[in-house]
Amino acid sequence: MLTKKEQRLRRARQTRIRIANQGVARLTVNRTNLHIYASVISGDGSKVIATASTAEAEVRQSLGGSGKGGNVAAAQVIGKRVAEKAKAAGVEKVAFDRAGFAYHGRVKALADAAREAGLQF
Repeated sequence: MLTKKEQRLRRARQTRIRIANQGVARLTVNRTNLHIYASVISGDGSKVIATASTAEAEVRQSLGGSGKGGNVAAAQVIGKRVAEKAKAAGVEKVAFDRAGFAYHGRVKALADAAREAGLQF
């Protein structure tokens, strides 16, 4: 029997294979209880183009101290931030890689904020 983490990673693998065949940059998300992380990775998977997370010092200050990175509002900030960084690096179109997490709550909030900030996926 697979553990909860192994099940999530198995789901993530399926998505990554599908995205790799498309050959477009991917916006990947990782969430923990305290933080949420987002990265835009090039189409061939060789380099990270842009990153944003609630663990960054300036983001933590804007969210009002510690312990506030694990909510929907923080996810929206990160979605907007990663989209702006990706656009500054010249990436407009990405494939959304939810890394096996359910498309709900913080993951959905991050995706919607990235879309509103101008990323297409």
